[in-house]
Amino acid sequence: MGEVVVPIEDNSKHVLPLYLPPRPVPFQIITIKDTSGAAAGVSPPPQGVVNLSDLESWLPLTESRNGSTFSSILHLLCSGIGFQVLFLPVAFASLGWAWGIICLSIAYMWQLYTTWLLVNLHEPVPGIRCSRFVRMSILAFGPKLGKLLAIFPVMYLSGGSCVMLIITAGSSMEQLFNIICEEGTMCRSMSLSGTQWFLIFTCIALIIAQLFPNLNSIARVSLTGAITSIGYCTMIWVLSISKGRPNNVSYGITVADRTGMTGFGNVLNAIGIIMLAFRGHNLILEIQGTLPSDSKHPSRKSMWRGVMVSYVIIAMCLFPLAIVGFWAYGNKIPEEGILTAFTKFHGQDTSKYVIGLIYIWLTISCITSYQIYAMPSFDNLEFIYASSKKRRCPGWVRAGIRLFFGGVTFFIAVAFPFLGKLAPLIGGMAAVPLTFVYPCFMWISIRKPRPKGAMWSLNLGVGSIGIILSLLLIVAAVWKLDDKGLNANFFRP
Repeated sequence: MGEVVVPIEDNSKHVLPLYLPPRPVPFQIITIKDTSGAAAGVSPPPQGVVNLSDLESWLPLTESRNGSTFSSILHLLCSGIGFQVLFLPVAFASLGWAWGIICLSIAYMWQLYTTWLLVNLHEPVPGIRCSRFVRMSILAFGPKLGKLLAIFPVMYLSGGSCVMLIITAGSSMEQLFNIICEEGTMCRSMSLSGTQWFLIFTCIALIIAQLFPNLNSIARVSLTGAITSIGYCTMIWVLSISKGRPNNVSYGITVADRTGMTGFGNVLNAIGIIMLAFRGHNLILEIQGTLPSDSKHPSRKSMWRGVMVSYVIIAMCLFPLAIVGFWAYGNKIPEEGILTAFTKFHGQDTSKYVIGLIYIWLTISCITSYQIYAMPSFDNLEFIYASSKKRRCPGWVRAGIRLFFGGVTFFIAVAFPFLGKLAPLIGGMAAVPLTFVYPCFMWISIRKPRPKGAMWSLNLGVGSIGIILSLLLIVAAVWKLDDKGLNANFFRP
């Protein structure tokens, strides 16, 4: 047992118990249990008000806190390696060897630093855990500004990522079908439409979602996702080396592509591709929330061990893929990424079963990533039900919520199959600030380091640079859309 000073919320704040008010509140000495961190000396909430610990035990993100360092590694790998890495050689084609490696290294170290910030901010006060990014934002920036800054990025990176996974996996499944069923065969005449491929993927993803109630329970799914993600990344760059370079590959950048507004836009878009290749920051606090924590063994220690192991593996996937992809295809790399380049230049001299295996792994990776990226949305929808009904979601309600979410993401994928072309624009507004900017200012607001001290100056400088980069990436994305146009094929996937 131990004594600490923690802020106690007044009764009016129990309406939204997941959110801690950042404005001054009364302080009181209370006793907490070292094993759970829950307050022991606080009077029970008024009748009809849901207790915070009870509510968190009902929701899928915090329903189980029996995770381990190993499970956190699996979740981090599954959420951290995505199809976006296939576009890294495209960024190198605009930046060249030196600047490509420099920018990728800086982005890697930058996002690793902001991950460290989030891990150490997870328990800002002993006995209180911020297991949701929105809650952390509200604690740092206030109820109104915190929601304004965090809700759109978090919801986009949850629901929007699921939509992109449907689009990517649907296209991969169609490519796999075309590889297996060669032109002129009877099965080719049975080819499905894009909408039907999207529907098949969504149904598979939703069936799996019904089998695993909370984030901690999908560790086996994340294990599958980690294996398949590492598998297709490694297989692509290894095969690219073994097959050799096509003829007339060049690594130089033409004068037209490196000067004027064209050159400026290409460089910024390349930087955007690199920054968007790093993902999963909207799930760091949530993954850490599945780990047990007490005063002797705080969750930040086991979580940081998981981060270090997983990010070494992520680096072993991203750096070879980017460097080898640019070496193999140079300026011949298409905008669709290294997988398209490999199929284009080596599809004829590579077994269709080998290429098919890559697409199978990519599809499975998308299915498993869908589970972990959908969890914040599942949690938010269940929170609305649980806080209004003052009880846990019944099984049929939980199933209905997940079917509803799957239906919404499927509809958006069918209605906006060109969403991938808008990813640089939306990513500049949502993913880049959440990954590279918000954690820096959260640290200043919550930890309150000495003004003009080392941590204060570092976080202020890094956060400010991130804001400037985010604005520049948005401008570059808008300019590219204006220059090349947008094929808005609504409802025609």
